[in-house]
Parts: sequence; structure tokens; C-alpha cells
Amino acid sequence: MRHVIALDVGGTGMKAALVGADGALLHRARRPTGRGRGPDAVVAGILDFAAELREHGARQFGEPAAAAGVAVPGIVDEANGVAAYAANLGWRDVPLRALLADRLGAPVALGHDVRTGGLAEGRIGAGRGADRFLFVALGTGIAGAIGVDGRVEAGAHGFAGEIGHIVVRPGGTPCPCGQHGCLERFASAAAVSEAWAAACGDPEADAADCAKAVTSGDPNAVRVWQTAVDALADGLVTALTLLDPRTLVIGGGLAEAGETLFTPLRDAVRRRVTFQKLPEIVPAALGDTAGCLGAGLLAWDLLDTTDGMEVTP
Repeated sequence: MRHVIALDVGGTGMKAALVGADGALLHRARRPTGRGRGPDAVVAGILDFAAELREHGARQFGEPAAAAGVAVPGIVDEANGVAAYAANLGWRDVPLRALLADRLGAPVALGHDVRTGGLAEGRIGAGRGADRFLFVALGTGIAGAIGVDGRVEAGAHGFAGEIGHIVVRPGGTPCPCGQHGCLERFASAAAVSEAWAAACGDPEADAADCAKAVTSGDPNAVRVWQTAVDALADGLVTALTLLDPRTLVIGGGLAEAGETLFTPLRDAVRRRVTFQKLPEIVPAALGDTAGCLGAGLLAWDLLDTTDGMEVTP
């Protein structure tokens, strides 16, 4: 049976699948990333994991995977197949596509983790059927994926969709990127966790705890939450003005708050738009499988590409 390898590399763990032509997940597996052993060990672990998946597919389905798709965090040069930088994995300028293609003997696509998850949400998830969509993941940081006609735009240098670094509060909280007042310093799950821990006096409190306190009517929690929602709405309206998406898909850990987030967020965005068209604002549908599903789509896209020069390392 023809199939591809899909691999989603995270800061602490890797999720993988063998994916059929119909998108079915034929086999799933997980491994720790092993970042404590250093970046070289992380790369070796990715290569070994991919090789194990290839062997499993050959045994189970009578032939090895026809291609592989891999999603990684950080800065990704998708055109050249290079994992340029990832702070949480410690690597720089890793020619991951070439390394994997050599190990597997098959074409490989390399993608940015959020853009790859956004690809899946746009094609087969919450954005399905929308010709233009914007996927925004609210996690430790904030990043986005700009979808046009079933594809996700990487940008000229691989930075497209970095909505978390739109400045929404000029002169505000310093960001590790070097700017002040970036969106992710106010509206990410990490930012809400930090603000709520300070407000409630519990250093272990996090964004999920804040959301629960909001539903119970805690005024301090409502204040912290609304501060994040207002900042997020400001950033999103800037993105809507530039991109004019038909559907806005919100995912990541903060989106797990459900309507505690989406009801005030829709209201805040609605109050801010003037001439812009208000998109449908919906929660992501695929959860933590989005990265793997998107990596599978990247791999199948390789096999549909007729220009071999664009898909070989």
C-alpha cells in the first residue's frame, strides 16, 4: 500500500504517522526529542525515528514510504530544506531535508511546525473550504499560517505568519526578539500564565487556571483575561487588514478555554473593524494531530509535484 511518513518534531517530543493516500493515519508513534543530549543527538534521533518508520511501513504494507514530510519549530528555510534555528532544540543551519532524504532514499519536504499545522487546519480542519484563511496558534508564543487556495505562504525568507511579533503595545514589555510590546508578550498562554500567577499570588498558576477563574467570576482573572483578549484583538485586526482572510482559525493551548476565549474575542474584534470584512472566527479542529497531518500533506504534495528539481535535496 502506498503511504508516506509524517513527522512532527516538538521541543520535548516527536509525533509521527504513516499516512495513506486518503489521509488515513495507518500507524502512529511517539518518541522523546532528547534535547537534553544536545542538538546533534536530536538530529540523530529524528533520522533514526524516520528510519524505524520506513522499516515498519515496508514490513506492514509491502513497500517503503514513497516520501516524507517533517515539521520542525523555529526558523525554517523550506525552499532549501534547512532547519535554520530553533532555540528549544539548540540547532543552527541543519540540512535536515538532505539528511533525511539520504537516510530514507525518498523525497522529503521540510516545513515550519505552525505553518504545517495550519496547512492541515486549512485543508482538512476548521478552515476547510475557505479560499483564504489565517491560522493562529496561541501557545508558549504566538505564530500564524497564511493560507491561500489550499497552500500556506512561507514568505521570501521563511518568516511569513509571525503575528506574535506584531507590536501591539509600543514601548511595552521587552520581547526576546528585540522589540517592545509584541503581541505574544501579552496574549500567549505563557503571558497569561505569568500575569495570572502575579495577580493571584500563586507562582504555579497558569492560563488554564485563569480561564477557570474567569468562568467563576473572579474580577482579577477577568481583568487579566480581558487584557490578553484586547491585545489579541488588536493584533488580529492588523492581520485582517493586511490579509483579508475568509476564515480565522485559532488554536493552541489558550484556545482550549473554548467560549471563555472565543466569545469576548469575537466581540473585541467586531468592535475594532471598520471597513474590513469580519471573518468567521473558529476554534481549530485537529488538536495535537495537526502537525502530523500537515506533514503528511506536505509529503503527498511532493509526490504530486511534476518538477523533480523542486523536491530533491
